[in-house]
Amino acid sequence: MQLQYRFGAGDAQRGAAIDNPLFDLLSALAEAGSIQRAALRLGQSYRHLWGSLKNWEATLGEPLVHWVRGQPARLTPFAERLLWAERRARARLAPHIEALRGELQLVLDEAMDGSRQVLRVHASHDLALPALQALAGSGQGLHIELRFAGSLDALRALAEGRCLVAGFHVPLLVERVQHYARALKPLLVPGRHKLIACMRRRQGLIVAAGNPLHLSGWADLRRGEAGARPRFASREEGSGTELLARHLADAAGVDIAALHVVAQENSHLAVAHAVAEGRADAALGLEAAAASLGLGFVPLVEEDYFLVCLADALEQPAVRALRAALAAPAWAEALRALPGYAPSEQAGAVLSLTRALPWWRFRSGPHVARDPGPHGAAGS
Repeated sequence: MQLQYRFGAGDAQRGAAIDNPLFDLLSALAEAGSIQRAALRLGQSYRHLWGSLKNWEATLGEPLVHWVRGQPARLTPFAERLLWAERRARARLAPHIEALRGELQLVLDEAMDGSRQVLRVHASHDLALPALQALAGSGQGLHIELRFAGSLDALRALAEGRCLVAGFHVPLLVERVQHYARALKPLLVPGRHKLIACMRRRQGLIVAAGNPLHLSGWADLRRGEAGARPRFASREEGSGTELLARHLADAAGVDIAALHVVAQENSHLAVAHAVAEGRADAALGLEAAAASLGLGFVPLVEEDYFLVCLADALEQPAVRALRAALAAPAWAEALRALPGYAPSEQAGAVLSLTRALPWWRFRSGPHVARDPGPHGAAGS
């Protein structure tokens, strides 16, 4: 395995897009059904594509295509397995590939303009944050060095000084939130940490197109006998979505340990791919991830996605530039273009931790403070 990268003009790549001639060739053949049409799709001559195919077969030591003149070209079982494995790898690595691409972009940016601000952000996986990264770079001269991690890991990175800003998400709920209080309260300290409003997004059950099992809610994941339960693709422990799964299971009276978990993945796109490939019947994830693969979606909950930093970092130039990017109209437009996303009413504003988080209750003197609800006003 050899990795390369290059600089070039034109539109930037996004997500898990990586140029690779072998898999571009196999994908084109699988979709086109003929070498001639695959060559046209790739902008190559028939002779060039045929030669490339033979060179790859010699390199790999396996035939890649069944071809009989006058009949559709078909990938061999080996080529099908190879293409499937590569697509699965891209789905799992998508957030890390996006982050790496951003870091490599910084190499060029710094060489051309040494005045750019750099902000290190560790954040729970999200499909909109790369767009924020691009907008901050073009509009604010800010390079966001983005690392995707679980919500809890991102907050720990902030506590340990490995990033200046962390990203996490919580549902818009005020009851039965002990899972969030237990997991997040030790990592967030009123007065020391300040929230920055970022966006709203919708999570739910990602299911096969048409929802053939007629799943309508969390309780449906436990129905049937042990062998007939819907197969579930879960997120990794410590992720915000895994925490949400525990919360939803508790609210529905479902023992999460009794779910028929068949895969554990590290991103919304990865669990969506598990459903698309038929390895799972359902997964908890973002509506945008389901839409990107043409899958069905059963909405369950809306979330606030927050960014958080230490109070004394708010006036640092990089954080100010981040807040300006969040408040810009371009950010709201980018969110409206993604299924299941909406701009936060206070995007870019600094929020009081105890007023913005609906489940945060703390003692003030002899009384317990009343919960103000999920839409508390901005505070200092």
